[in-house]
Amino acid sequence: MMRLNFSVFCRPFSTRAAFLAVLMGVAGFVVTTPPPAMGQGRAAAPAQPQQNAAQGQPNAAPFPPLSAAEQQRLDQILAAWEQQSKGTKTLECDFKRWHFDLFAAPAGIYANKAEGVIKYANPDKGLFQVKAVVSYDGKDDKGQPKYSAKQGLHGEHWVCTGTELKEFDHATKQCKIQQLPPHMQGQHIIESPLPFVFNADAKQIKQRYWVQPMQSPKPELILIAAYPKHQADRAQYKVVQIALDAKTFLPQALIMYAPNFNQKTQPKWDHYEFTNVKRNSIKASFGMFLQNFIDQEPPSDWKVFRDNYNGPPQVAEGENEARRQ
Repeated sequence: MMRLNFSVFCRPFSTRAAFLAVLMGVAGFVVTTPPPAMGQGRAAAPAQPQQNAAQGQPNAAPFPPLSAAEQQRLDQILAAWEQQSKGTKTLECDFKRWHFDLFAAPAGIYANKAEGVIKYANPDKGLFQVKAVVSYDGKDDKGQPKYSAKQGLHGEHWVCTGTELKEFDHATKQCKIQQLPPHMQGQHIIESPLPFVFNADAKQIKQRYWVQPMQSPKPELILIAAYPKHQADRAQYKVVQIALDAKTFLPQALIMYAPNFNQKTQPKWDHYEFTNVKRNSIKASFGMFLQNFIDQEPPSDWKVFRDNYNGPPQVAEGENEARRQ
């Protein structure tokens, strides 16, 4: 994946991790000035680790134990979410991503904005492509923020075919193609760079995350926070806050915090809006959906590098094995 010049462009802290949250589900909700949290009350901001976590128990929950009523409500939400997700065969949508970094832009002003498209086909095919990006240039004479596209800077673009991961670097005209091993294909794609969880059940979600209900600012929304239990995930993000439609349990929005997020010392987070969401579209039944992104190949004048995908370097084999069980 391309390396961007941080002096002129602040790259979001993780795209693959963002796609994890997206596939946990996002669609069509936006906060005009995205705050560092979507709700108030419990988990209104990333929780600080409990004392026992700091004393040698890194997998301890980062928030106080849920009450019996909270746990029952959470179980109901996850069960309904699981039931809804089982019917998803394909999904596509446009997205906007606001990246906030208070060291790169003033409070309430995003450091950069990306627009693109996401596509998914059950169980192991997907695309994430940024088609336009602008970054903060300071303020104009009236004190309004200015943004512009930077020549030679391109956003992320990658495709998973189910057997291969293709990463397109438009700046250098290079494509890296990694072969996924059999245990990362099909339903086990959750172990790959595209951790599809559309078909993950409530038990699997609990195994991978500490999940906490949040107080919603709107009755039509359900808010939850998911804290990763595994080091491979924690190295990419600290917590994801997700908004679900209270009737359909279709996800509406998310905010993702950087792995080292701290409101004062590391104030970085991403806010996503997803629009034009199409779930199980008619054209998907005719094969047109897959052809539009799975068959993507780099142009003939690009350099292509091939390799085998061996998993994130920060994941030990023992943890990989534990997560597959």
